[in-house]
Amino acid sequence: MTQTALVVGASGIVGSAITQLLIDNQWQVAALSRHPSQAQGVIPVAADLQDPASLDRALAGLKPTHVFITTWSRQATEAQNIRVNAAMVRNVLAAIRPAKSVKHVALVTGLKHYLGPFEAYGKGSLPQTPFREEQGRLDVENFYYAQEDELFAAAEKDGFTWSVHRPHTVTGVAVGNAMNMATTLAVYAWICKHTHRSFVFPGSRVQWDSLTDMTDARQLAKQQLWAATTPAAANQAFNVTNGDVFRWKWMWSRIAEYFNLPAADYPASLSPLEKQMADDQAVWTQIVAEHGLKEPDIDRLISPWHTDADLGRPIEVVTDMSKSRMMGFTAYQASDQAFFDVFDKLREMRLIP
Repeated sequence: MTQTALVVGASGIVGSAITQLLIDNQWQVAALSRHPSQAQGVIPVAADLQDPASLDRALAGLKPTHVFITTWSRQATEAQNIRVNAAMVRNVLAAIRPAKSVKHVALVTGLKHYLGPFEAYGKGSLPQTPFREEQGRLDVENFYYAQEDELFAAAEKDGFTWSVHRPHTVTGVAVGNAMNMATTLAVYAWICKHTHRSFVFPGSRVQWDSLTDMTDARQLAKQQLWAATTPAAANQAFNVTNGDVFRWKWMWSRIAEYFNLPAADYPASLSPLEKQMADDQAVWTQIVAEHGLKEPDIDRLISPWHTDADLGRPIEVVTDMSKSRMMGFTAYQASDQAFFDVFDKLREMRLIP
């Protein structure tokens, strides 16, 4: 029997990775987003996740066996994040309910499950690292929790199994994505190269010195597919990282080496990218013209606010993956190579020189 997937947020970093993996494994894939890709091998589905009527029309006639929810919408406050993002999950699951075809739904959230929402990110009383799935929820409002609750309620009502996937910072390629560290750092490196500015680490001293980890979008996709097709993984939440750990003082030198830049020492004061890159559109325009690149709007490529949030944390962030490892998920990805693969892809797409 052919498995049919609905990928929600298919144009994003995470959604595009799971879409490609499913196609590679001969799944039928319906790719849902506001502006869906017309890529070969997918059924494009255009819909607004905040508009139930739009979803009902777009999904009518589809009978997915599996659903992969990989998107979220950033709002001004956590209360708004909860309202909007919970509704998006609820609306999707309600729209596919009439088909009665769904066997499994995978939801991608992240380490804000342990670190708290952006308004209280890395503050207050936090669980000990490495973060483990059984540590549970913080005593704070969090849109990830609201998304999970919508998933659990629908699963109980409709009889499908579920999995929740909690990556650390995700690397991958998607133009216009709100969580885009690798592309942000690639653009930053080229601006430093072009202007002869120092390639300065923008984060905290703790992140510079401490161990950390990351998640390649391809690694996350592999875990989603594994959980969706492994009976023992049903109705479980899983952390997912590449499987290695590193210190940013080492990774920064590796990234600098890729771009043939000297890596600056840790700065005397915090140098967030949102401040460093605030006026870099003009520089990027010059780089685009000089090298014949395809994306002139720097804001379509970079997300300095999110990169600053990740690199500016005042605490160590290390994630335990024992739960899925013991169940049989053994995929691994070296994190420096994950960055290099993104940089290579950006060059291939003519998004950086």
